[in-house]
Amino acid sequence: MVAKQAISKASAYETMNMSIRILLVDDHAIVRAGYRALLAKQPGLEVVAEAADGNQAYQQFKDCQPDVVITDLSLPGISGLEVIARIKQRDAKAKILVFSMHQNPSFAMQATRAGALGYVTKSSPPEVLLRAIHEVHAGRHSLSADIAQALAMAQLGTERVALDSLTGREFEILRLLVEAKSTEDIAQTLNISPKTVANSHYLIKRKLGVGSDIELTRLAIRLQVVNLLELAGSAGDVGEIAL
Repeated sequence: MVAKQAISKASAYETMNMSIRILLVDDHAIVRAGYRALLAKQPGLEVVAEAADGNQAYQQFKDCQPDVVITDLSLPGISGLEVIARIKQRDAKAKILVFSMHQNPSFAMQATRAGALGYVTKSSPPEVLLRAIHEVHAGRHSLSADIAQALAMAQLGTERVALDSLTGREFEILRLLVEAKSTEDIAQTLNISPKTVANSHYLIKRKLGVGSDIELTRLAIRLQVVNLLELAGSAGDVGEIAL
């Protein structure tokens, strides 16, 4: 028993002290040198390989099997997005962090779709990059504050366009739904059949890209379709929705 506990403690100690092995990908040698020096000063981080272009990055990933890939998007040859896709195709569990000058949220969305877990802009403080490395290594998503804000604004814009696509009748049904009105109440209020209400409920969620009534409520609050205080007063519980 004591021997097993000792082995368990030793294994835990080794795990805690294992370095995160990093593949650093950037086409500028001076950038790689600067960040390699930064990472070398951090306990638990080790740059095991570097690459200056996309093809080299993919080959280095195959050869070294790093724990985390830190890559730029603008690379000679195949792009950083293509590198991400190829690496993820080879190893679905690969952990990739984008480190780029691009602050446009579209780049972050494309990188995420390709399989990256994190996106940090090069204008971010060093500690943001360091924190992101640990987050991505742990399998969590990580965004620098500027990108997170830009994505939120872009998402809000997309949601606003989706909201505008609703017909007048659908908009009114949405408002009543998030006020926790029942199908029968809505049908009576709008002088339509309960079946029409149910069908509209489905179409509204599809148009707005939400999968549940709770998501529908949150979206309605974000877009100020309904006031949070009014909603709390009418439903008693913001998370409670009929249907």
